[in-house]
Amino acid sequence: MPDLPRYARQLRELADVLDAQSDQTDESLTPHPDTMKVIAGRHTTRGQINYAVPDALQLQRRIRRYHADHAVQHGDIVAIALDSFLRAKGYPPDLVPSKAEKR
Repeated sequence: MPDLPRYARQLRELADVLDAQSDQTDESLTPHPDTMKVIAGRHTTRGQINYAVPDALQLQRRIRRYHADHAVQHGDIVAIALDSFLRAKGYPPDLVPSKAEKR
């Protein structure tokens, strides 16, 4: 006779593992704590990013709306989004300050 409670426990454990894996996709959109620390820094050096993006995506309008709804600065929205994407793809930043930034 099969041990049904044992199989039920194994199925619950498997379901928990699958649930944990599905949660990981949402984590890639969560800003990294180091990113938030850099953005929150009062003396963070900022640089300009200028790229042509498809108008059909309405990125500028969406950024303005997000800013209006959440009071997050435009540059911070872009920085968080790009950092999250690049980290998820395996390109984390080297947060060691360069010689020019140390001065």
